[in-house]
Amino acid sequence: MRRPGLALLAGSGRRFDPAADDMVRISTMDAARTFTLGQSWSLILKDMGVAPGDVLRRAGMPDDLLARSGVTLTPAEYYRLWEAFEAEADDPELPITIGRTISVEAFEPPIFAALCSHDLDVAVERIARYKPLVGPLEIRVDRNSDGTRIECHWPAGPQPPASMATVEVVFWVALVRLATRSHIRPAAVTAPARLANELAYRRYYGTAVTQGERHSVTFRREDAERPFLTANEPMWEFFEPELRRRLSELEADASTGDRVHAALLEMLPAGEASVEAVAKRLMVSSRTLQRRLRDAGTSYQVVLNETREALARHYLSNSSLPAAEISFLLGYDDPNSFYRAFHGWTGETPERVRTAAIR
Repeated sequence: MRRPGLALLAGSGRRFDPAADDMVRISTMDAARTFTLGQSWSLILKDMGVAPGDVLRRAGMPDDLLARSGVTLTPAEYYRLWEAFEAEADDPELPITIGRTISVEAFEPPIFAALCSHDLDVAVERIARYKPLVGPLEIRVDRNSDGTRIECHWPAGPQPPASMATVEVVFWVALVRLATRSHIRPAAVTAPARLANELAYRRYYGTAVTQGERHSVTFRREDAERPFLTANEPMWEFFEPELRRRLSELEADASTGDRVHAALLEMLPAGEASVEAVAKRLMVSSRTLQRRLRDAGTSYQVVLNETREALARHYLSNSSLPAAEISFLLGYDDPNSFYRAFHGWTGETPERVRTAAIR
């Protein structure tokens, strides 16, 4: 039976250069920043046999929180939710149990980004870049001739529950084993304090956990460069632009246009393209949204058209989807409306643009 993977908590960032040998800081974090609450929470709760309502009530959060779209939490709220989950799960080896649920079939940004990669070094760069889509964590990477060390840094302020931090280390070990189909043992694992059930973790990792300033895991150079059997670069190139746009919604300095653009990427396939629907997603009135766009020198219709045109070109250039199907993915009620709009944007037909892209 397929078991959904957990989109583990994560960090943001500038690009990691796999060729560099020095310490690379992926990002800096702000304790006041918020992060999207993804569907992974619902998946992992179901997989663990834990009732979502019990977790949310214990955390002092609304019973329907996981059913809402576009929910964001501060790091402190994430930690509180995790503590409630941990209490309800009542599993002394919770991080190991979660690590064993990670599945190649799960489409969650961090797991997908990693599994499509050529090897661990590429996976680290990608997963760090898109982890803000699912939670608060900064990843720092030290890559040298001996191996690759992945170190976890959390936002200033209250620190995460120990099990939550441990899950991050377990994730990397589980990921490498899943992607390479080899029982790779990390060269070293560290934690700031002694773990409960140390023997269980030693058995899982295949190495003892030593005390260190941070939670970290180190892989030998040959293991960090071992090819991922799940690598799929065309698939990654197809989805990466949308992940990048979704990330722009979370950036503190994102413009109103960026936020509308990001919202439309998720709403258009469901046929939602009205300014009222987008304003509701962004939790402002439609009048306020239009005023902010006007102040920025644009309009809702302009952003909508730009988003649709960019997506149309992307689908035409990177997929074999018929133009009729693309029209529905862009939120049109019928293909003829899409054809007329596309010709107005480009002066060409979708078929001609696709042919040119192939050439």
